[in-house]
Amino acid sequence: MTRRRAARWLCVLALPALVGCGVLERARGNWWELDRGPTGQAPDPALMPEAVVQVYAARAVSWRGVFAVHTWIAVKPSRAESYTRYEVIGWGVDRGAPAVRVNRTGPDNHWFGDRPDKLVDLRGEGVDAVIARVEAAVAAYPYPSSYRTWPGPNSNTFTAWVGREVPELRLKLPPTAIGKDYLPNGDVVGRTPSGTGVQLSLFGLGGLAIGWEDGIELNVLTLTFGVDFKRPALKLPLVGRLGAS
Repeated sequence: MTRRRAARWLCVLALPALVGCGVLERARGNWWELDRGPTGQAPDPALMPEAVVQVYAARAVSWRGVFAVHTWIAVKPSRAESYTRYEVIGWGVDRGAPAVRVNRTGPDNHWFGDRPDKLVDLRGEGVDAVIARVEAAVAAYPYPSSYRTWPGPNSNTFTAWVGREVPELRLKLPPTAIGKDYLPNGDVVGRTPSGTGVQLSLFGLGGLAIGWEDGIELNVLTLTFGVDFKRPALKLPLVGRLGAS
């Protein structure tokens, strides 16, 4: 066996151990005590009268964060004094709480210790019309009272739905957004979350996506493997993107 082949096998064998360590480390932390304060990424409404739409992604709570991110959308119409944050949360849904939550916290806050990445940032002229379409998409979300961590519908299913309904967002969800490929109503063919590509999906458990903004993505049991050509990078489970940010 060559050294190169041995190194490859070592990496393959080490991956489960690294994942296991990550799961144990995140699971034993008191996640409910972690930072949930603002990060300063959303402009102050008092200083920014123009309309704003932003989409964020942060590592999920506890052990789930090893595998997946949680995503949400924040909007501020022109001259509005505050933001409206839309997201799907599973806590309490089994006891009758709605899955879609509004203004649970601020637009850009830490998600239990994790600083979110900003995926979309639209401002200024024409954004009020985008906000109207976002709000219509939120109202039409087909799973307002349902939540399932895997394979969906979950928080990333919701954000991907809005992206498909509002292609002006050009939303490119990270490979760690598990649930993004769960198409509504059992559809097998649909647009990618960016609205610029086409994807095939079997209940979110497997499929293929191709698009200029999305690159090529292969979904294997909700884990994404792919290549981004527009901003050269590999897309991998657990780690996300490797390459241009």
